[in-house]
Amino acid sequence: MKRTLSLVIILGCILSASAVRAAEPKLRWLGHAAFVFSSRTGNIFLIDPWLTNPKAPKNIKFAHVEGILVTHGHADHVGEAFALAKQYNAPLVASYELTEIAKKHGVTNVLPINPSGSQKIGDVTITAVTAVHSSGYQEGDTIIYAGAPVGFIISEDGIPTFYDAGDTGVTYDMALISELYHPAVALLPIGGVFTMKPAEAAMAARSLSVQTIVPMHYGTFPALTGTPADLERELKRLGLRTRVVAFTPGQEISLNELASAK
Repeated sequence: MKRTLSLVIILGCILSASAVRAAEPKLRWLGHAAFVFSSRTGNIFLIDPWLTNPKAPKNIKFAHVEGILVTHGHADHVGEAFALAKQYNAPLVASYELTEIAKKHGVTNVLPINPSGSQKIGDVTITAVTAVHSSGYQEGDTIIYAGAPVGFIISEDGIPTFYDAGDTGVTYDMALISELYHPAVALLPIGGVFTMKPAEAAMAARSLSVQTIVPMHYGTFPALTGTPADLERELKRLGLRTRVVAFTPGQEISLNELASAK
């Protein structure tokens, strides 16, 4: 009986470990700068969840959410983060000042972060890196300072690391990001006006040495004129072989596929 029980326990552990290995980490774009990251262990992370943006699929729903990441305080990035954090009791990862604002809106589960700091949710490590941008949270006619804007390095054992730049201009810090964290995939804004244009994003790609660029923060409004085709031309002009993978809103792609050299 004891031997049978031991075999059952061992078999259960093997099956459990296989299930973890079998989970496919994925990224899904919800328009503008909103992404869903599904981890190797099946956890769901929402990044800059403006789920009512003009490009977002309708009636977006989640069975569960384990973490919400917000790069800065502007409305097109905070989106519905506070409501979602309360609905799912999911920890909100953002700059200290923005998490303090979130607490005033009833969010109780917060993980404040600043550049070079890390927070861990399950098996996923989230590290903040610098972004060059502004950050204010608007309440009525008042704009409240929401802390330094950040990008995120997102890593998990056994999967490719990826970098969400948030809203930023190109900086020399991106070479340090490459050296320190070795991301294989970068989510970069390309729209211009408030962020990098394709020319600057191509320079960022050169510093980052990533396999793939996923463009974001473009086409949502007429002012955001940069396009993935423009980015491809700029990369070619620099002699770079970095891939550009432009998602359609709602599309989900394996992170391993994005990170592969094709």
